Amino acid sequence: MTTGEQNPGQPSSPLIIARRLAMAFDAERVVIREVTCSVQAGEFVAILGPSGCGKSTLLRLIAGLMPHTAGELTVAGQAPAVARRSSQNVAFVFQEPNLLPWRTVADNIGLPLELRGVARDELKQQVERSLSLIGLTPEDALKQPRALSGGMRMRVSLARALVTQPDVLLLDEPFAALDDVLRQQLNEELVRIWMARHWTGLFVTHNVAEAVFLAQRVLVMSQRPGTIVADVRVPFGYPREPALRATPDFARLCGELSATLRESFHPIS
Repeated sequence: MTTGEQNPGQPSSPLIIARRLAMAFDAERVVIREVTCSVQAGEFVAILGPSGCGKSTLLRLIAGLMPHTAGELTVAGQAPAVARRSSQNVAFVFQEPNLLPWRTVADNIGLPLELRGVARDELKQQVERSLSLIGLTPEDALKQPRALSGGMRMRVSLARALVTQPDVLLLDEPFAALDDVLRQQLNEELVRIWMARHWTGLFVTHNVAEAVFLAQRVLVMSQRPGTIVADVRVPFGYPREPALRATPDFARLCGELSATLRESFHPIS
């Protein structure tokens, strides 16, 4: 860590714990198997793996959106679905923005608060804070999704998740469909927001450089049925400037993780 850098979200105690976790739709469709890992409160962890390896499934299990079929999984000491309804505020950002086309940006962002019955004045204040946090203007708030670029739609999706001030933020390849320059810019924004809010973050990606730039740790998953084959700590401090991507240390770590990914693939028969 260089002088002047900070490392927010220092690990304190395990918030998410998986032990020999598995998910199978039937005997022929095993998605993940024997997943054992933990995530500390306030930690930012990337889940890296090839397409179809079960990364998104693992995120959905942690969110309590589907039940696992074997092993153990807890969030704050509770089953994920119970934790989501009680002690933990869990937000999910999907691969697609999934904005309601007939609602304005502000109304899309405020939807989770509406569903919770938050008073109108408080809802408005929270939406304004969330808009400011992701760099959108009051003029943007009045637009409908069709008037937005792909990058702005993803910003709105992120703002909608952040408006609830989550304890845990789960992100499922939210920038995968964007061009590389915009993707890098949004990675930088996400780091800035995490440093400001200190939520526990899990970010699913199959992009090695994205995982290294964002996270404190990278969990590497094998080809399907996915299991964790490496748990790699990222040695760079925060804030992470764009110039980090051009450093030899960054390239070296990306190369090592890429090699780990290649080794995890099953032989082609």
